[in-house]
Amino acid sequence: MSGYKLSQLEKVGFGAGDMAVNVVISAMMLIITFFYTDVYGMDPADMALMLLVVRILDAITDPLMGLITDKFNSRWGRYRPYLLIFAIPFGISVFLTFSTPDMDYNAKLVWAYATYIFVTLMFTAVTIPYISLIGVMTDDPKERLSANGYRLFFAKIAAFLVTIIVPILAGADYWQGDRAAGYQAAMGLMAALAVLFFLFCFFTTTERLQHKVDPQPLKQQFALLLKNDQWLVLCGVCVLGTVGYVVRGSVALYYAKYYLGGDTVLQSLFLSTGVGAAILSMIASTWITKVYCKVKLFKYSQMAVGALSLLMFALVGPGDVVLAFVLFFLISFVVDLHAPVFWSAIAEAVDYGESKTGQRVAGLSFGGISFCQKAGMGVAGAMVGWMLAGFGYQPDVAQTELALTGIALMLTIIPGVFHYLVGALMQRYRITDEAYRTLLAGLVVTQQAESLAGLQQQQTAESTPSVKMTVVPGVSS
Repeated sequence: MSGYKLSQLEKVGFGAGDMAVNVVISAMMLIITFFYTDVYGMDPADMALMLLVVRILDAITDPLMGLITDKFNSRWGRYRPYLLIFAIPFGISVFLTFSTPDMDYNAKLVWAYATYIFVTLMFTAVTIPYISLIGVMTDDPKERLSANGYRLFFAKIAAFLVTIIVPILAGADYWQGDRAAGYQAAMGLMAALAVLFFLFCFFTTTERLQHKVDPQPLKQQFALLLKNDQWLVLCGVCVLGTVGYVVRGSVALYYAKYYLGGDTVLQSLFLSTGVGAAILSMIASTWITKVYCKVKLFKYSQMAVGALSLLMFALVGPGDVVLAFVLFFLISFVVDLHAPVFWSAIAEAVDYGESKTGQRVAGLSFGGISFCQKAGMGVAGAMVGWMLAGFGYQPDVAQTELALTGIALMLTIIPGVFHYLVGALMQRYRITDEAYRTLLAGLVVTQQAESLAGLQQQQTAESTPSVKMTVVPGVSS
């Protein structure tokens, strides 16, 4: 095992990539449902259908992008070039998604579908290579965990910027009440920063490992993945956890505005409180996993979120601002303790699959996880839209008691159930640090044996004398 060490600059550069990605993820998880209903003017039921339908496209694009990254290599590596090529198109797609055209409702619906599909495609084009990158930067599990700690820390910084800048800038007096122009400008600024972060990531990271990618047909790769039980566990965890996370995040603005009765500043502070707690959680997780089992931390933290969510629903009433902030901070802190563990576990599950089947499926593994994340986002977005409609939500008016109760449920108990299920599912995950070291040592032995066998075969071929047969005309054998 080589155990490549990463410099501080490279870890920061790697983290910058997730800052760029999280301009979209944070917007999708925290802002876009509120933007579509309260700013863009979309009916919650129409929004729910769109968020769900567009995710069906990911069933094709995510695995396809994984196959593309497996097939092509370059002098810059297998994954980094996509960060350079798609940085600017990614930024443009974000800007257009948060632009509100002056059209009738049906035309605006078409625009929303078109731009949401565009940003989803660009998101796929950069995130599949990006989440695969850590697997070729180093093979040291501690370095991977540390790099993912940096990555998630900077991701939360991006989320913090989005939650602070976007609501306040979009609601500034400069726009004279035109919130659509405000959101377009605010997310345009975020998009420009994302482009710069992707370029910084490209120029500061290095691909050191060259994993052998077996050119299996897609059907065979899927069959191999289905034999990787630990990867399947992570897929289930990703879907369930993302649904819980996105439902809570999507309704946070509604909760702060309507349930707590807050203005634009309080709404921004409520969102940033959750993100600030998550930033501290990233730091805490890195330290905790040095002395405590990462799998146990993952499992028990998610179960604790379920208990805290039930507590918040029971104790916080409409207008209870201080208690709401305290409990929302605690939930947001505990829920993200698992995050560095999850993203390093994906690369480990790929290695586990190789040790189990003898064949490596990397691109499709990461593509599958990304699909699970976006499937969770689509399901959660649809759930939020349909539940808002079901509870009788109406934008920019005093909400009924039923609507307020529904908003409270969507912030607490409903996502809490999903996180508890994540903790329960993690009982089936077995790749601890010790197990992974043993697994990796076995892979090294296997690779050395294959290399030695190949060398011996070559030497045998070279040492075997060649025999020339001369055919003499007119002489038969």
